[in-house]
Amino acid sequence: MAQQTAAKAPAKKPVGTGGIFFSFAPWIIFGVIASPSTWEYAALAALVASIVLSGQDMLHGRLRVLDMTGIVFFAVLSVLALALGRGQLAWLETYAQVVSNGLVAVVALGSLLTDPFTAQYAREQTRREVWDSPVFRHVNRVLTAVWGLAFALMTVSTWLAVRYPAQDDWFNWVVPVVLLVAAVKFTERYPESYKARVVRAGA
Repeated sequence: MAQQTAAKAPAKKPVGTGGIFFSFAPWIIFGVIASPSTWEYAALAALVASIVLSGQDMLHGRLRVLDMTGIVFFAVLSVLALALGRGQLAWLETYAQVVSNGLVAVVALGSLLTDPFTAQYAREQTRREVWDSPVFRHVNRVLTAVWGLAFALMTVSTWLAVRYPAQDDWFNWVVPVVLLVAAVKFTERYPESYKARVVRAGA
């Protein structure tokens, strides 16, 4: 009975892609701009984007784990770029995208141990009484796992781009874009699809 109620209660989707996209935007900006000669500028641009896109939420006390991770990570990169010489940062120039994708994967998958990060966005679009429902929890665990897996695969892909520079376009661009699009599409479709299955099963 509780599952049926939870599945029917929220008219809105359990999580929207808009809020998640804004949180991912700085990481995408960094991935697009970063290269061995431009990662410092990419880090600064991503830091500014992180602050601009999440500043309003922070002022209202809404602190999302991905937003806070982005601000700290890109701030650290910017400080390192100013404080250390180019020779000391050769490893970061080479693996900047690998590190950033890996960090997002760790944050996303790690949040499954406590509070799935997508639930932070979903709570802004659903009524409080459904937050503890089995449907809400299941949907957000699945969505968080999908995003974590997508960025884990992007980590591998960008690492392969370093190892096989002749295939750089595929591993640095084509594969990550396909993974991001797939994750967005899944996020848009899965919640309603799962709720419909729950309703049919309980009918």
